[in-house]
Amino acid sequence: MTQAPGPTRQQALSTPKAAGLAGVVFAVLLATAMVLARIALPEGGGGEDLTVAQGERGALQTATELVPFAGIAFLWFMGALREHTGEAEDRFIATVFLGSGLVFVACLFGAVAAAGTVLDAEDPTGFGRHFAYTLLTTYGMRMAAVFVLATSTLGRRLRVLPRPLVAIGTVAGLLLLVVGSSVPYCELVFPTWALIISLYILRTARRSA
Repeated sequence: MTQAPGPTRQQALSTPKAAGLAGVVFAVLLATAMVLARIALPEGGGGEDLTVAQGERGALQTATELVPFAGIAFLWFMGALREHTGEAEDRFIATVFLGSGLVFVACLFGAVAAAGTVLDAEDPTGFGRHFAYTLLTTYGMRMAAVFVLATSTLGRRLRVLPRPLVAIGTVAGLLLLVVGSSVPYCELVFPTWALIISLYILRTARRSA
């Protein structure tokens, strides 16, 4: 009886390695975009001066161009995490994991679309700036917090992540969930955590090879 050809060991190992690299790309792009957005819209543009200086406009333009690529890389990063957990996953936590990740990407793209109105308008209003700021730092980071906590829970239950990484993820998720946008640059906790997890996945894939 002829057995259906399945993925070879080389193919099985190349998938998490490639997706782990995507996680590193995501972390770098998102952190860069967040810093540039903070420079251009430090407090969401709620003040009286709604004009955007030329330097700030350039920073915001660069951030809006980086975010779509960061979102694509994040989807690959989600695939790397699911591949790392294997088939024996908790369906409830896995559903929260996928849902929070997809909603985070939606918030990310929505914030970029709102920020684009600031660049396109000759006389920008405070609504577009405040909406982009709130969508990213409040709603987007809350979904990122749920994603980090769900990933840490999966890693702990399935024992696919070491205890230090689980502890780091729990602390990072609670910071994003509780602190949110009240502390400037607190959102950088998310790409930093993603970078740490991606490097661990890459090291695990190298050891398996």
